[in-house]
Amino acid sequence: MNRKYTGRTFLLEIIGIILGLIFLIPFYFVAVNSVKSFAEILLDAAAFPKEVLFANYSKVWEIINFPRAFWNSLIITVLSNIGLVIISSMAAWKMVRTPGRFSKILFILFVSAMVIPFQTVMIPLMKLGGALNMTNSIPGLIMMYFGFGVPLSLFLYHGFVKTVPREIEESALIDGCSQFGVFWRIVFPLLKPITVTVVILNTLWIWNDFLLPLLVLQDAELRTIPLATSSFFAQYTKQWDMGLAALVLGITPVIIFFLFLQKHIIKGIASGSIK
Repeated sequence: MNRKYTGRTFLLEIIGIILGLIFLIPFYFVAVNSVKSFAEILLDAAAFPKEVLFANYSKVWEIINFPRAFWNSLIITVLSNIGLVIISSMAAWKMVRTPGRFSKILFILFVSAMVIPFQTVMIPLMKLGGALNMTNSIPGLIMMYFGFGVPLSLFLYHGFVKTVPREIEESALIDGCSQFGVFWRIVFPLLKPITVTVVILNTLWIWNDFLLPLLVLQDAELRTIPLATSSFFAQYTKQWDMGLAALVLGITPVIIFFLFLQKHIIKGIASGSIK
């Protein structure tokens, strides 16, 4: 039965539109000022540009070597996501399917790691990373992302694995499937909704992360997009025209990625609510 369109519904829609516009204001300032000159930004940052300077983007592309920075960010984000999904999903499944004191203690330790501020382990991490030759290295940075990203990813997988019927796995074992095969052929496909959620959360975190790459990567050839963009904001000079253009180039891939997975996000939410 269709609900009637009431004044309350209309009011809620208006409020939703207003809130949506408010959240879009920062994007407006970034996009508009990325095609202005530096002087025009200082005069009026909220106004439309008198002259659209798309040359800002071409200059940024060359100055920070954007293709190289993009490739570094892409490799780090993709490989980190693959590792986090594999490690977290398998660990969560094993913990849930082998209940006991050890599994509970291990799960509590992983969850407890989420509340530890990064700043408290920053210096010891750099000392350990230097001793293991993990600094100034993309593989070393990816390994560190494994360590910092597993707790949250495992926590999300742990709760979702509990909704997977154990009878399906038992039937597969009876049919001769191995434990490894049960996970990859039966369990992991059923974890698709939470896997999409984990990938999105970790992508937003890793792609936009600034502090850890700043500590680990020293060579200019290894810089990620946030590190490359930060070069326009020095202590005494801030090149807002170049910096905002670089920011637009940096966030565009993430927006495209989010829009591409939007359908899967909605399916994941619906699937989680049904379960």
